Order: sequence, then C-alpha cells, then structure tokens
Amino acid sequence: MKKMNTMLALTLALGTAFSVNAVLNNGNIAKAESSAEVTQEMNATQKKQKMTFVLIHGAWADASYWKETAKSLRKAGHTVHTPEYAGHGANFDAKVTHEEITKSVVDYIKKNNLHDVVLVGHSFGGTIIAKVTEQVPNDIKRLVFLDAFIPKDGESMMDQVPEHAQKIFESLRDASGDNTITLPFPVFRETFANKATLEQAKEIYAVAPKEPAGPMFEKLDLKKFYSFENIPKSYVYQTEDTALPPAPFAWHPAQSSHLGLYRLIVTEGDHMSTVHNKPDLIAEKLIEAGRD
Repeated sequence: MKKMNTMLALTLALGTAFSVNAVLNNGNIAKAESSAEVTQEMNATQKKQKMTFVLIHGAWADASYWKETAKSLRKAGHTVHTPEYAGHGANFDAKVTHEEITKSVVDYIKKNNLHDVVLVGHSFGGTIIAKVTEQVPNDIKRLVFLDAFIPKDGESMMDQVPEHAQKIFESLRDASGDNTITLPFPVFRETFANKATLEQAKEIYAVAPKEPAGPMFEKLDLKKFYSFENIPKSYVYQTEDTALPPAPFAWHPAQSSHLGLYRLIVTEGDHMSTVHNKPDLIAEKLIEAGRD
C-alpha cells in the first residue's frame, strides 16, 4: 500500500513568433500573394540551410534516445552528433558529477573540432547545455531546449519540481543504496510515455531505468550562462508532455521564461516516446528552432 501511495503521489506531482497574415478583405489579393511568396521563401531558405546539431539526452535515457530523430535530421541534409556523456550508457557511474558530465560534452565538441553548433538539450540535458555553453561559447550558434530544465542561477534541476515531488525523489534516492533514482514504471508510463503503447513504454523504460541522483540535486552556478545574451536560444514545447505538472511548474512558460528572449516552437508530443514514434516531426521542429 505504501508503494502504491508513493507512485500515486509522484504521478500527481509530475502529472518571438513570426507569422505572415494575408489581408484578403477589400479585394487585397496582391498582399495575400505577397505574403504567400514570403512564406515560400522562408521555407526554401530553411531547406537550404544545413546545420550541425549536437543532441544531448536527458535523465533515464542514453544516447540511443536520439537514434530515430538523428536519422531524420541526417536525411534532411544536416550533420548530427549524439554523444554519450559521463556516467551514462555503457559507462554507468552512480557517483558521476554534473561537472564531469559537462566536461565530457565539452571534450567531445573540442575533439571533433565542431563549430557553429546547434546545441540541443532534452529535459535534464537543458542543465548540461547551459554549462557546456559557458566553456565553448564561441562554438555555439544557437541553443535549443526541448522540454528542458533551465534552472536559475544557484538552483538545481530538482529545484524546478514541486516540493512534495522533491521529497519523493529524495526517498527513492535514499532507498536505492547507491545514490540513484529508479522511477516506478507506472509513473514513467503515465507521465513520461503517455502517448506510447504499453509495449513501447516498456522498451524505452528498459534502456535506463535508474539515474545517478547527484547531478540532479547539484546547485549550479549559472551566472556566466545568463550573461550570454548574444547567443540565440529556442524552446521547443511538446503540448502533451506531462513529466512536469501544469502551471506553475509546466515546461512552458515556467522553464522557457528563464531564457529572456527566445524563439518558441510548439508541437504535439510527450516527454520520451515522440522522438521514437514521430522522428520526422521532432526533426522538423528542431530545424525550425535551430535555423537563422
């Protein structure tokens, strides 16, 4: 009964745009046609512009999270990197720190001599790309946050969730015996993979059922990140993502508003399964978020 109450509590806890408007009144067809031409030019420019994406996954995942979406981006002619960061994937380490995670991504960018990078962070990955940017700002063309956490200076990722949810995460961490957090599958299924079939949800969950807790609770010095007002930023909001509960904690605008000036891209999707089930859609939205 206690386990069921914990799962229920956690489930409840987690539970500048540009438009071209054609003026058709008073027979003003010329303006409508002109607007359509501008839209066509924008789409053509978007297709011609080739970008270098570096995709950073979030918690309870590994680099394979991006497999299908990376394929769609490459099919569209873009260069895509999906590095695995420290303490995750095959080299799982429950004691990994946020600094070590950040360094592993920075080292990857330097080792591969990457420039003009569209750096994408999903969920917990938002905290990673913020810290990475502090170390290689001249190599970043644009930051894209996909339903991602963006803590204020001095805050942690965990500070972004409701207080009662924080206490539940702390209980799961303390009960693990190795400083990790394993989400109960019913919580993952209903709040992280709510658009997936049961079979798909189980497959996604099995990839990385436990997560090092330390980096999620680390308070981050983000003064330098917030000083980079000249680096463009975008936020991609998936409307069916219930990994964070509704306002005041929802991804948008609760997290996106921390960015100051940013481009908002809105699409359908949940937290973990849409990148697998509709990769062309997510790729399209990342392109819209990353383009000039």
